[in-house]
Amino acid sequence: MDTMKRHARPAGPNRVRTLAIFAALVAAMAGALRAGPPSPSGSRGEAIVAGATGLQLQWIPPGDFFLGDVHQAPITTVRITRGFWMGRFDVTQRQWQALMGSNPSHFKDQGGDAPVENVSWDDAAAFCRAVNLREKAEGRLPEGYEYRLPTEAEWEYACRAGTTGAYAGDGVMDDMGWYARNSGMHTHPVGQKLPNAWGLFDMEGNVWQWCLDWFGPYPGGVETDPAGPTSGSSRVYRGGCWFVVAEHCRSAFRFASLPVLRDYYLGFRIALAPEIKRNPEPGP
Repeated sequence: MDTMKRHARPAGPNRVRTLAIFAALVAAMAGALRAGPPSPSGSRGEAIVAGATGLQLQWIPPGDFFLGDVHQAPITTVRITRGFWMGRFDVTQRQWQALMGSNPSHFKDQGGDAPVENVSWDDAAAFCRAVNLREKAEGRLPEGYEYRLPTEAEWEYACRAGTTGAYAGDGVMDDMGWYARNSGMHTHPVGQKLPNAWGLFDMEGNVWQWCLDWFGPYPGGVETDPAGPTSGSSRVYRGGCWFVVAEHCRSAFRFASLPVLRDYYLGFRIALAPEIKRNPEPGP
């Protein structure tokens, strides 16, 4: 100890300044990694608005969760390594009309703030491409990111927002969404029920939401940023809707249909998420 004391030098002002600058750089780099890439508005890790459509999106941080439950087995540990932005609401009739020039919805009488429905997976993918074209033209797309449908894993991760029970939010379906018992058998304007812990509304109930994935069995084990099978015949949709029982609105419940199917219970929400290389999609 005496030897250490004799050879230890007090830090001079230049050394202290150098160490402080180094510590600040390390902290800034760590913060950038946690927060993710700059948003289109230049901020990090915050809610944003897509300029072309007025779509509101909420930052979802990276993390791990269990995909599935005892009814949707095998439960798979999923690691989401890159954060993404998820639509706070389902895409509405008003937003669809503004970008696509028409309104295919059955429940037009619920107004422009009701979710667009009667749209196929192909229709939803075309909407995402249209948003990308506008946002890219305005220089608002973060590098390596795109507007697209969320993967099934991204959807359930965002829906759960850290919960592990059957339903998101406070765990009470009547508080979180519209389903057969409380909907009056029609859709409702978005955002009227409680949000989950990450500020997302109507993740369960109101309309089913198309996901990016082809339908297939869960692999089990540990998966990193999964995007589902590379091919298939049906596309996944999640969240339940206005005419199903609560059981079908569970965070883990999944269903699928042909990507050309349109019906008055099918809608979607958009994500601004890491680019995924996948099979070519049909043009607009």
